Parts: sequence; C-alpha cells; structure tokens
Amino acid sequence: MTKSFPGILHMLASIAFITIIGAAFYEHAAVVPVWSAAPPRSLSMFQGEYGLQAVNFWKPVHPVAILLLAAALVTNWRRPSRKQLLIVVGGYLTILVITAAYFVPELLAITTSAFSQAVNTDLAGRAQMWETLSLVRLGGLLVLAMVLLYGLSAKQVEN
Repeated sequence: MTKSFPGILHMLASIAFITIIGAAFYEHAAVVPVWSAAPPRSLSMFQGEYGLQAVNFWKPVHPVAILLLAAALVTNWRRPSRKQLLIVVGGYLTILVITAAYFVPELLAITTSAFSQAVNTDLAGRAQMWETLSLVRLGGLLVLAMVLLYGLSAKQVEN
C-alpha cells in the first residue's frame, strides 16, 4: 500500500460525508419549507405519479459514505487521524440509527397523509418538530465533518 493511499481514502470519505451535508442543507432550504408549510395540503409534492422520491438519493449515498469511512479507518489505523475517524464513524452510525428509528418513520407518516385542503394543526406541529430536530441532526453532522477534516489536515501536516 502506498503512503498516499490512506490519505486518498480519507479524502474520498470526506467528500462523501460532506456531500450528504450539502444535500441536507438543500432539503432544509428548498424542500422542507414547502412540505411543512400547511400539511396535509402542502404534501402534494410527495404524492401522485410524479411525486418527489428523495429516497433515490438518500438510500444509496449512506452506504457509500459508510464504506468509504470504514476503508479510511482501516487504512489509517496506525496513524494519528484514527482518532478523528473513529469519532466520525461512531457519531455517524449513531445518527443513522436515530434517523432509522425516528426521522424516516415520522417523515413517511407525515408525507403519506391523505391530501386535504384543510390544514391539520397536529400534522403541522409534527412537521415543525421534525424540522427542528432534523436541524439539530444537521448541526451534529457539521461538527462531525469538522472533526473529519481536522483529521485530514492533521495527517497532511504529519506526512
């Protein structure tokens, strides 16, 4: 294994991880404000033959990021950046478990609600709570990205 291979894997893992954050920012800026505005009336963007299928992005991107992070961790095991990679892998897996347990089921429950012209205040409250907690989750991902990039920069100084 060449000396630069672990660094390349760390960079690829960082790109994959930060891509996820960029997509989450996009959704919070462009998609969430629309569907959470007045549910169930505002949920039409998810329904029908041409409804938004965000799962087509989210489902494959997480396994790619996990594989790259795992490969970076393995190849950097004897380097100082191991600590940052361990923190990021552990934090990211924790976030994914929470996402699978709460965020995905709650989002599906909200977005698959039957269309109605009347705004459902209970549904609107759940949508607002989902958005608030999702922003907290995004903040956690940002902190993990800083840790990941710090490990990359520390390694570059070391080499």
